Amino acid sequence: MNIIIIGAGNVGFNLAKLLSYEKHDVVIIDNKHDQYNQAAEALDAQAYLGSGTNYRLLERAGIKSADMLVAVTNNDEVNLLSALMAKKYGVNKTVARVKNHDFLDSRCPVNAQSLEIDLLIHPESEAAMGAVRLLKQSAASHLTEFADGEIVLLGIQLDRDLDILRRPLVDLAKEFSDVEFRTVAIQRNELTKIPRGSDMFMPNDRIFVVVSKQKIDQVIKMFGKENHSIENVMILGGGQTGYLIARELEKEFNVKIIESNSETSLDLAEKLPKSLVIKGDGLDLNLLALEGIIDMDAFITVTGDDETNIVASLMAKHLRVPKIISLINKTEYTPIIPTIGIDAYISKQMVTVNSILKFIRRGQIVSVASIPGTAVEAIELIPKEGSKITRKVLSEANVPKNAILGAVRRGNEVFIPMGNSQIQAGDKVVLFALPSAIHDVEKIFS
Repeated sequence: MNIIIIGAGNVGFNLAKLLSYEKHDVVIIDNKHDQYNQAAEALDAQAYLGSGTNYRLLERAGIKSADMLVAVTNNDEVNLLSALMAKKYGVNKTVARVKNHDFLDSRCPVNAQSLEIDLLIHPESEAAMGAVRLLKQSAASHLTEFADGEIVLLGIQLDRDLDILRRPLVDLAKEFSDVEFRTVAIQRNELTKIPRGSDMFMPNDRIFVVVSKQKIDQVIKMFGKENHSIENVMILGGGQTGYLIARELEKEFNVKIIESNSETSLDLAEKLPKSLVIKGDGLDLNLLALEGIIDMDAFITVTGDDETNIVASLMAKHLRVPKIISLINKTEYTPIIPTIGIDAYISKQMVTVNSILKFIRRGQIVSVASIPGTAVEAIELIPKEGSKITRKVLSEANVPKNAILGAVRRGNEVFIPMGNSQIQAGDKVVLFALPSAIHDVEKIFS
């Protein structure tokens, strides 16, 4: 597939890297010299310096033969105009990222339908819903749902004194056979692997397990965790993400939201009738103490500055707030997050990339999600009648080396597939793979 990406920031760069791994022909355009240089030097993609709304540049980049254009700059107008121009050139599929939530409203004169844009993505909405899901599953550091919520991927940080450490996973599976879970990734320091039966859990590992919704509490207990009761929540940052989180949480929790901008604070106070809005500096320890941070069950930092979010989270950790969730957008910070005490993090860049990948691969692929801080992707597929994966039991199905099947939903049943299991057409299969294996995975499911 020939794909043009407008914008070489975190989203565009990481998207181009993943698509290049999967052998797509990628062209990336950016008007900032530093981002263009990084893309030109580090990506297996053709890079151009200039504006995504320059028709001459688009033609040089191959717009007339492109299958898709993805516009993910930080400028809504550039993204919308680029996508609109692509349609005029006959590009089949277009994607645009927007910050202005109004563009998603069907009543807005300028929306996806009126511009014939195939997918509009609003990262703030996606990040807000991710934070809400993490809050409600307070023992997890990561949570992604598949198969209409019946299959769940959980991220869990392992403590140092667990009985299950230093034992082969195959033995743990036998001992806890009634739990029915599968470990699909182990993150140890900066390395991530898709484990096999001989691998072991070690202290401070960050692990990712897939489990049916009904078994979540058993898995959490097995790993020495427990869900804390949540009543009081403090949010730092009153931008779009913070507002959307507060709007959802105030329906059932006591919410305080801290915002440093006076005008934004007044606007929040009008739009959030059940939340207490506080105008102040979230890094002011005296303010946090005055507003009762030690009585909070959760602290969520979603300002526009990663460093502020990290420092505020560490302050909350020092004050023993049970659950801390932070918005972290710089990918270079992700390896250190589990080691400094932040329970969970969300990334607008990551959810944007996931949404675009899901759109690109739609067909038998239902959903795509990246595992944070790793190169592993979680993919939900529905195999077609006669596909290779349905012809043999899994032990004979030539599943690629760097891929592992996590769980299967068949009708109302969810099960963990074993070597003697046979996948059927119409099953919802959740598997996990490194980028190098995705092309081969798609072949055996198509």
